[in-house]
Amino acid sequence: MKIAIVGPGAMGCLLAAFLSKLKEEIWVLDYNKDRASRIMQGGITLEGISGQWQCNPKATADVKDIGIADLVVICVKSYNTKEAITRSKALVGENTAVLTLQNGIGNVEIIAEAVGPDKVIGGVTNLGATLLDIAKARHAGKGETVIGRIDAKTTTGIRSIREIFNRAGLDTRISRDIKSLLWSKLIINVGINALTAITRLNNGKLTEFEGPRRIMREAVTEAIRIAKRKRIKLIYDDPLAKVEAVCEATSSNVSSMLQDILRKKRTEIDFINGVVVRLGQELSIPVPVNSILVDLVKTIEASYNFSL
Repeated sequence: MKIAIVGPGAMGCLLAAFLSKLKEEIWVLDYNKDRASRIMQGGITLEGISGQWQCNPKATADVKDIGIADLVVICVKSYNTKEAITRSKALVGENTAVLTLQNGIGNVEIIAEAVGPDKVIGGVTNLGATLLDIAKARHAGKGETVIGRIDAKTTTGIRSIREIFNRAGLDTRISRDIKSLLWSKLIINVGINALTAITRLNNGKLTEFEGPRRIMREAVTEAIRIAKRKRIKLIYDDPLAKVEAVCEATSSNVSSMLQDILRKKRTEIDFINGVVVRLGQELSIPVPVNSILVDLVKTIEASYNFSL
């Protein structure tokens, strides 16, 4: 199977490292020619809980080098999804599947608009990864990856993807209700990411202080109201308890949004808490806590170059 991973960020490097263990053709596609060249020449280094090793996937900034792929995995930030899938359309043939393991809500729809809904596979992953440098990442957390087609069909193609991921050491299963999983993951991110970005606390610290713990509960409660109004069934009986459990289980993890803030990069706030705010406005459901979180994170982004 020819697999093209679009975006050499933390998750892209992690997936490339694991999948490179197999006798498959693994490519990393990067819009940055210098970075792609560096990956091609020096490979990718992974360290952390799974040990330390180096892999040497093929890498390029030109889709023509890759040709039609069997699987395209989108690993860019959510705000770059439209550009990434537009640049990657030459990789998509009649039988190509396009998998998104990105944060937030909206990526599936953006990809489906570009390549057709029948080719899109949604996914959520509990894998934790931190980008340390170009082509160098830390495997920070183990966890299950769940994938599923929007039409709920379990095809031979999606079974093959599950098999390949499992053979690579990535615990993966198929779900017939990926929408519920995407929203359940959104609820967790709504409770954690923005708060870590604002307070600069590791996940576990959020529940140790009454202030962020209370804000977390209120933000999550607002998101749950939105999900209920949209008749989306969440997979957790008690989403609030699940968010706190995730904080404890990933206590030392630096969230992806906090990583972005520390690097003075744009965050994915619009695709996480911002989704709750937009839908709250559409459905006339008050979401004041999520609105404040979005405003604060955007203020931090806008003031990166400000100094006292």
